[in-house]
Amino acid sequence: MKYFSILFFLLFTLFSCNNQQYNSRTIADNERLVKQYFEYFNNHQWASLSKMYSEVSEFKDPSLGHGIIKMTRQQIIDKYTELNDVFPDIHDQVIQIYPSGDKHVTIEFVSSGTTPDSSKFELAICTILTIENGIITKDFTYFDNFEEGKNE
Repeated sequence: MKYFSILFFLLFTLFSCNNQQYNSRTIADNERLVKQYFEYFNNHQWASLSKMYSEVSEFKDPSLGHGIIKMTRQQIIDKYTELNDVFPDIHDQVIQIYPSGDKHVTIEFVSSGTTPDSSKFELAICTILTIENGIITKDFTYFDNFEEGKNE
């Protein structure tokens, strides 16, 4: 019985350490993916950015309406191309990356650019990405979509 307890303890320790190494590696991989994502975004490389997503991904974004919608990679390219047409100098500055387990990363960032009437804007945004097997499957974005003067 004593040997069984020692063997169980050793196996438990071994599997726990392997799982922690896997989680640490996955978290680091996810952080690298997020950094690459924003590099593509800031260089307006929409096709490369779209390849970071699964063939069809789920999005929640105030600019897309209410609820969750599914988008293909081509729709992602189209979405960001349209955004780039309206704001040619769009740029995101990452404030902080918050890993959460091995499948989720929350990113706090500020998007800035110039509007068609030549005024500058800054918008604080928070996005939660779900990453499975190195691919983004969900992109849930939150920002204040309140239009100034709406209640006046």
